[in-house]
Amino acid sequence: MGYMAGLVERVRWLGHAGMAVDLPPLLVIDPYDITGDPRKKAGIILVTHSHYDHLDPASIGKISGPDTVLVAPAECLAKLPGNTRPISPGQSMKIGEVEIEAVPAYNINKKFHPRKNGWVGYIVRFGGESIYHAGDTDLIPELEGIKCDIAVLPVSGIYVMTAEEAAEAAGRIRPRFAIPMHYGSVAGTRADAERFKALCRPGVGVRMPPKSGLSDG
Repeated sequence: MGYMAGLVERVRWLGHAGMAVDLPPLLVIDPYDITGDPRKKAGIILVTHSHYDHLDPASIGKISGPDTVLVAPAECLAKLPGNTRPISPGQSMKIGEVEIEAVPAYNINKKFHPRKNGWVGYIVRFGGESIYHAGDTDLIPELEGIKCDIAVLPVSGIYVMTAEEAAEAAGRIRPRFAIPMHYGSVAGTRADAERFKALCRPGVGVRMPPKSGLSDG
């Protein structure tokens, strides 16, 4: 098993749009409705936008420690504790050995995530590899420029891309691996994730990690 496959195995789906990756440090994106007692605190928390199911102060507080760095669009910072750093689409920063780039995330055929809000997805680069978390987005033109090894894409429709649109997005991005998210609680079901998997082009390895908590294993 190569390094990249190993990294994929370290990606956890926390439910809905929440993902965790033990790089190290433990990096968590959009934690929501975190239960139990986390085994360790996050080193980095990334928030894509201010909706309650992505910016959940209770969950963030539960997994934050004194050294946790929180990165989010500027409008989110007032709701976040501790060491915060603002970021906007097109901006990048480095935290230790982890490179973080914010990319646009918005709706083009619905009203929930206007482009003018400056909400984001993230490309995280570590050890020569990269993971893209799309945030809440539609099939936007900027996806053509995304380069990554792992793409984490919303599939529920309603507020974000449908499974069909997410499969098209994976076809444009051409990651080695794709992971569906944004289903199972607030919107969407596992059937959306399964449909995404069935529709993805050959050559994209679709992974559907089971939901797990930060207190697990």
